[in-house]
Amino acid sequence: QVQLVESGGGSVQAGGSLRLSCLASGSIFSINAMGWYRQAPGKQRELVAAMFSGGSTTYADSVKGRFTISRDNAKNTVYLQMNSLEPEDTAVYYCNGDITSTGRATAVYWGQGTQVTVSS
Repeated sequence: QVQLVESGGGSVQAGGSLRLSCLASGSIFSINAMGWYRQAPGKQRELVAAMFSGGSTTYADSVKGRFTISRDNAKNTVYLQMNSLEPEDTAVYYCNGDITSTGRATAVYWGQGTQVTVSS
Protein backbone atom coordinates (compact mmCIF):
# COMPACT_ATOMS: atom_id res chain seq x y z
CA GLN A 1 0.00 0.00 0.00
CA VAL A 2 1.21 3.45 -0.95
CA GLN A 3 -0.17 6.72 0.37
CA LEU A 4 0.34 10.32 -0.71
CA VAL A 5 -0.36 13.06 1.80
CA GLU A 6 -0.32 16.73 0.85
CA SER A 7 0.16 19.71 3.11
CA GLY A 8 0.76 23.43 2.79
CA GLY A 9 -2.38 24.75 1.18
CA GLY A 10 -4.17 27.81 2.43
CA SER A 11 -5.32 31.30 1.59
CA VAL A 12 -3.09 34.07 0.33
CA GLN A 13 -3.43 37.41 -1.41
CA ALA A 14 -2.48 37.87 -5.01
CA GLY A 15 1.26 38.17 -5.40
CA GLY A 16 1.92 35.98 -2.39
CA SER A 17 3.59 32.60 -2.11
CA LEU A 18 2.79 29.14 -0.80
CA ARG A 19 4.71 25.90 -0.72
CA LEU A 20 2.95 22.59 -1.03
CA SER A 21 4.47 19.33 0.17
CA CYS A 22 3.58 15.76 -0.70
CA LEU A 23 4.92 12.84 1.26
CA ALA A 24 4.83 9.39 -0.29
CA SER A 25 4.85 6.54 2.20
CA GLY A 26 4.21 2.83 2.40
CA SER A 27 5.57 -0.10 0.42
CA ILE A 28 7.62 1.92 -2.08
CA PHE A 29 10.24 0.31 -4.29
CA SER A 30 10.78 3.24 -6.63
CA ILE A 31 9.19 6.55 -7.51
CA ASN A 32 9.07 6.98 -11.27
CA ALA A 33 7.46 10.39 -11.34
CA MET A 34 5.61 12.73 -9.04
CA GLY A 35 3.64 15.78 -9.85
CA TRP A 36 0.93 18.23 -9.00
CA TYR A 37 -2.47 18.64 -10.60
CA ARG A 38 -5.17 21.14 -9.80
CA GLN A 39 -8.88 21.38 -10.26
CA ALA A 40 -10.83 24.61 -10.07
CA PRO A 41 -14.61 24.64 -9.64
CA GLY A 42 -16.34 23.73 -12.88
CA LYS A 43 -13.08 22.89 -14.62
CA GLN A 44 -11.22 19.73 -15.48
CA ARG A 45 -8.24 18.59 -13.48
CA GLU A 46 -5.05 19.81 -15.12
CA LEU A 47 -1.36 19.12 -14.80
CA VAL A 48 0.54 21.88 -13.04
CA ALA A 49 4.03 20.42 -12.80
CA ALA A 50 5.76 17.06 -12.76
CA MET A 51 9.22 15.73 -12.03
CA PHE A 52 10.52 12.46 -13.41
CA SER A 53 12.98 10.02 -11.89
CA GLY A 54 15.88 11.39 -13.94
CA GLY A 55 15.20 14.89 -12.66
CA SER A 56 13.53 16.36 -15.71
CA THR A 57 10.51 18.56 -15.15
CA THR A 58 7.51 19.84 -17.02
CA TYR A 59 5.21 22.75 -16.25
CA ALA A 60 1.90 24.06 -17.46
CA ASP A 61 2.41 27.20 -19.52
CA SER A 62 0.27 29.16 -17.06
CA VAL A 63 2.69 28.58 -14.17
CA LYS A 64 6.07 28.68 -15.90
CA GLY A 65 8.37 31.13 -14.21
CA ARG A 66 6.18 31.29 -11.10
CA PHE A 67 6.04 27.72 -9.80
CA THR A 68 8.93 25.36 -9.09
CA ILE A 69 8.71 21.65 -8.44
CA SER A 70 11.44 19.96 -6.44
CA ARG A 71 11.96 16.80 -4.47
CA ASP A 72 13.82 15.31 -1.54
CA ASN A 73 14.52 11.71 -2.50
CA ALA A 74 15.61 10.75 1.00
CA LYS A 75 12.24 11.83 2.34
CA ASN A 76 10.13 10.64 -0.61
CA THR A 77 8.71 14.14 -0.70
CA VAL A 78 7.92 16.45 -3.58
CA TYR A 79 7.38 20.17 -3.19
CA LEU A 80 5.65 22.84 -5.22
CA GLN A 81 6.87 26.35 -4.56
CA MET A 82 4.26 28.78 -5.82
CA ASN A 83 5.22 32.42 -6.19
CA SER A 84 3.42 35.42 -7.64
CA LEU A 85 0.12 33.70 -7.06
CA GLU A 86 -2.88 34.89 -9.01
CA PRO A 87 -6.61 34.47 -8.33
CA GLU A 88 -6.68 32.10 -11.32
CA ASP A 89 -4.46 29.72 -9.34
CA THR A 90 -7.30 29.08 -6.90
CA ALA A 91 -8.05 25.36 -6.96
CA VAL A 92 -7.72 22.11 -5.12
CA TYR A 93 -4.19 20.87 -5.69
CA TYR A 94 -3.59 17.14 -5.88
CA CYS A 95 -0.34 15.26 -5.57
CA ASN A 96 0.15 12.46 -8.06
CA GLY A 97 2.72 9.70 -8.10
CA ASP A 98 3.70 6.98 -10.54
CA ILE A 99 5.15 4.52 -8.06
CA THR A 100 6.39 0.95 -8.11
CA SER A 101 5.63 -0.90 -4.90
CA THR A 102 7.84 -3.46 -3.22
CA GLY A 103 5.65 -6.07 -4.88
CA ARG A 104 6.88 -4.66 -8.22
CA ALA A 105 3.44 -3.43 -9.20
CA THR A 106 3.38 0.03 -10.75
CA ALA A 107 0.37 2.24 -10.28
CA VAL A 108 -0.68 5.87 -10.18
CA TYR A 109 -1.57 7.20 -6.77
CA TRP A 110 -3.36 10.38 -5.72
CA GLY A 111 -3.37 12.43 -2.58
CA GLN A 112 -6.53 13.73 -0.98
CA GLY A 113 -6.05 17.27 -2.24
CA THR A 114 -5.30 20.57 -0.57
CA GLN A 115 -7.14 23.84 -1.15
CA VAL A 116 -5.29 26.90 -2.41
CA THR A 117 -7.25 30.14 -2.45
CA VAL A 118 -5.80 33.35 -3.87
CA SER A 119 -7.72 36.55 -3.29
CA SER A 120 -7.37 39.71 -5.33
